[in-house]
Amino acid sequence: MLVGAVTAVIAIVGVFFSYNANTGLPFVPTYKVNAELPSGASLVRGNEVRIAGVRVGVVKSVEPKQLDTGESIANLDLALDKSVQPIPVDSKIVVRQRSAIGLKYLLLTPGKSDEGLKAGGTIPLSQAVPETVDNDDYFNMFTPPVRRAIQDDLAEYGGMFAARGGDINEILGQLPPLLKVAQPVARNLASDKTDLDGFIRGLSQAAAEVAPVAETQADMFVALDTTFTALANVARPYIQDSITEGYQTQLVTQKEAPRIRPFLYAQARFMRAFLPGAKALGASAPIVNSSFDVGIPVLLSSPQLNDQLAPTARSLRQFGLSTPVNNGLDTLLQTNGILKPLLKHVAPAQTICNYLALVLRNAQSLSSTGNDTGNFVRSVAVFPPAQLNGEGVPAASPANGPFGLNHLHYNPYPNTAAPGQNEFECEAGNIADENYAIGQTVIGNVPGNQGTITEDQSAQQLKWGGNN
Repeated sequence: MLVGAVTAVIAIVGVFFSYNANTGLPFVPTYKVNAELPSGASLVRGNEVRIAGVRVGVVKSVEPKQLDTGESIANLDLALDKSVQPIPVDSKIVVRQRSAIGLKYLLLTPGKSDEGLKAGGTIPLSQAVPETVDNDDYFNMFTPPVRRAIQDDLAEYGGMFAARGGDINEILGQLPPLLKVAQPVARNLASDKTDLDGFIRGLSQAAAEVAPVAETQADMFVALDTTFTALANVARPYIQDSITEGYQTQLVTQKEAPRIRPFLYAQARFMRAFLPGAKALGASAPIVNSSFDVGIPVLLSSPQLNDQLAPTARSLRQFGLSTPVNNGLDTLLQTNGILKPLLKHVAPAQTICNYLALVLRNAQSLSSTGNDTGNFVRSVAVFPPAQLNGEGVPAASPANGPFGLNHLHYNPYPNTAAPGQNEFECEAGNIADENYAIGQTVIGNVPGNQGTITEDQSAQQLKWGGNN
């Protein structure tokens, strides 16, 4: 019973020590310090404290602490081994991941200060290294479908690398020359002038734009597979030869491009100038099309016309070189210069007032009646009333006399729509609107616009039943 009791006590003590092993053995002196972190970062009581990978203590407790600014931080109570006492006051701390399942530990990096941190001292928040992104945090930012897809990718990658250790070793053996050449490339990529960060952001924006058409792109890759399958049949020697000759083509292009550039600039200016014409051509295309339909028969008969054009042109040339012809043309030009003012003045009298037709009609009417021996010339004397003063008779009374109708009316140059006159008035021979101005002496043009209806035009309109 005594042996059994001793054995039970030893077992209980062993279990107790085992249970508290992560928090330090009892009765072992420790070096206690405090530390401040922006976040607990999933640290729990019993997590290890390490220096250069060696365990030097444990986390006794993790509690929240509120600063005067209202910000909340994590306050850690650390129990370190006496062997590291004292640590420099400028030592830094950071939370690191211990395993893939999320176990953490606190990494303590001693500083270079000669002053040591006293027991019970605190490593301030300013000496906490900025929070790092752990694998679990990285994968947690993806949605569950994406995380499952990543798991599938890792499984496929594992199958890809399985049983290929020799090939991977061969690749690693060939990497040093490549890395030597890649070093300046990496240096350029790391330079601020390269703006690799901006390039990555641009790729991110491009990916965001492409995401809505992912299914369309997938269909495109299926179609590309069909296309590349067809291209595989002509890859050798046709595509291979085109690639081989492509180098020489690029050299020629580099040499000729400066010469072609002015032509391209001129072509661009031409196309900009041609754009309005192209738009107009689109609207007039049906008319142009119909003109082609009409023009084809004409062009078929044009050879016969062309055969006659050469002798005709020679005759015209001889005609143009003839001195009498040139003299005649000069005389015709002079005559045209003389007649132009006269015709300009006389033409409206016929085109607007129809005076030439009126004169010829009146001339014809002089001999319109007669007998078997000949025609008679008719004449009628028209005298104004005795109380009026008119042309061709003595004055019946003083002008502007006591009688209201005794006023002189005389218009020696009536308006005939000639230049300088009203182009819409024909006074001579106008019987429609030229009224006698009672009680007024009128010398010259009759007041108002008498219109363009002359005696002959009025008679024709009455005959045709028209109205003006």
